[in-house]
Amino acid sequence: MAELMLFRRDTNGQDVELPGSTVALEVELQRRVEAGLEQMLGIRFLASEYPTGPWHRGRIDTLGLDENGAPVVIEFKKGSDSGVLSQAVSYLSWLDSAHHEFEALVRRVLGTEAAESIDWRRPRMVCIAAGFSHHDRVAVQRLPERIDLVRYRVFDGGLLSLLLVDSSPGSPNPLAPRRHRERDAAVVSVSAPTVPAGPAPGSAGLVPECLRDLYAELDDALTAWGEVEVAALRHYIAYRRLVNVASVLFRPRHEVILVYLRLDPGSVVLEEGFSRDMRGIGHLGTGDVEVRLASADDLDRATPLIRKAFEAA
Repeated sequence: MAELMLFRRDTNGQDVELPGSTVALEVELQRRVEAGLEQMLGIRFLASEYPTGPWHRGRIDTLGLDENGAPVVIEFKKGSDSGVLSQAVSYLSWLDSAHHEFEALVRRVLGTEAAESIDWRRPRMVCIAAGFSHHDRVAVQRLPERIDLVRYRVFDGGLLSLLLVDSSPGSPNPLAPRRHRERDAAVVSVSAPTVPAGPAPGSAGLVPECLRDLYAELDDALTAWGEVEVAALRHYIAYRRLVNVASVLFRPRHEVILVYLRLDPGSVVLEEGFSRDMRGIGHLGTGDVEVRLASADDLDRATPLIRKAFEAA
């Protein structure tokens, strides 16, 4: 099980480990994560305690839509309750039967454009708990659903940590509406160094011939920072952990790759013609820093920014 350890330097200059704890009430964790949902998990908030009707007999803790347009079911447990996984899977079955209801909710909360861009191919569930059993982690790798297991801890000083301990990209839903099947998206989980990194299956149609060599090197750079999920979507390729860390787009006419990184533009030195602040500028993919790559030398210049983005994720 992955462990997160935090240390604070005491008055004697020694590093002392901060003891982590769990919340007293589950709703405390739920409300705090909901308040920072987009910043913490890259998910736009839709509803809390959403009723699933008489057949499914439950209330979904949190419903959302992630930054790639996938519906998300989030379930919380203040302790290490293995029931959180089966509960979330049950609610995904409700989601399969409630496309119109969910689309109406998205339209009401986020608008028509978001409702029309929902990607039903891979609905996602996020389970947030104090811990998960070995059986939970085995089940995640066996189930066809897209699942993130996230362990939380709270620390003195108002600190909250969220640690992705296991994840499965899931299998595409063959019953997704036609307009979403057209995306021909593909997802692969890459875990370095045991699984060789390489361009995501399904990305070949996105990558122009003139940029394939440069993209192969870029892909190596983006998957070198531990476990990364690579999703080849309709217009861009997303590299994500809990959230998108990088989005890759291609401009074959100019023989350029655009990389959008999840970075605060104010925290980096921007270079005219190479990197720019994208806050307030609409673009495909996600990320506030755009990096323009036309050569291997450009990729070398971009590597510190890529490292900074993954270290912060």
